[in-house]
Amino acid sequence: MTAAWLMLAVGDDRQHPGNDGYDDNPRYRYRWDSTVPNHARVAVGDVIALWDGRELIGVSVIHEIDVGTEEKTIYFCPDCGRSGFKRRRRLTPAYRCYRCQALFDTPGQKTRTVATYQSQHGRSWVTGRGLLSGHELRALCESPSSQLSMRPLQWERLRDALFELAGEELSMELADGSERAPIRGGHRISSVRLRVGQSAFRARLIREQGELCAFTGAAPEAVLEAAHLYSYAQSGEHQDYGGLLLRRDIHRLFDLGQIAVCPGSTLIDLAPSLRSYPLYAPLHGQPLAVQIRPEHRAWLEAHWLSKRVSA
Repeated sequence: MTAAWLMLAVGDDRQHPGNDGYDDNPRYRYRWDSTVPNHARVAVGDVIALWDGRELIGVSVIHEIDVGTEEKTIYFCPDCGRSGFKRRRRLTPAYRCYRCQALFDTPGQKTRTVATYQSQHGRSWVTGRGLLSGHELRALCESPSSQLSMRPLQWERLRDALFELAGEELSMELADGSERAPIRGGHRISSVRLRVGQSAFRARLIREQGELCAFTGAAPEAVLEAAHLYSYAQSGEHQDYGGLLLRRDIHRLFDLGQIAVCPGSTLIDLAPSLRSYPLYAPLHGQPLAVQIRPEHRAWLEAHWLSKRVSA
């Protein structure tokens, strides 16, 4: 299961009354130390959602965590010895402890050695401004009432909320959150990309083509994906008649060129490596299960020429 975290990143210098803050650049890195609850639970491969207390800043996947140590100055209430106090901007004394209610102008301080952590997540960053409010993000936490700066998130709910809000497919190369590619140290990592309008594109194909995989026939809607017959990554556009519904495994094989449609005959052509599999062998030489338009034919021919695996 994918682990996810909601992490508070306020401005360029994230501060707390009990310390001197953290130098963050949310687009690329996030820093914390061993004084922070959950500090040791965050791992490479985890999804992080950074927010400023008001709204989502962005979403990413941690591809590396730098670990070290440093001497840290801790500030505390001189009466009760705790760090829970606030600066009063217009009143004196300057500070009020919200635990013991003491008023004071100068906090106590001490130095201690702490473990430091810094995530590296810039390669997977997706900007999230305007997508989710602070209230909506809190509701997606495992403990919505938590006040921690690093809170466990329910990844599936966050992913679904992003899908629904923007009509987008969150393509994280996680195989729906269950598969990650291994990296050094035995951890796992994913990359993040949003496909704008993918949900609407799929809905249109279902209306036009019904619950049919274009290669295998009738299939439950839940396993049907909107397959582009061209490289969406290059064009970034949903072309009219540029897609077909494909079962998830067929979609993957189509993208790899292992399954294609022969120009002219419009019969299904399997790569030789697939013809020994009983699940797929019967498809070779069969007609498509849906009626296609001339535009589909043109895209399928281009796919054949660019991705077909030669026998």
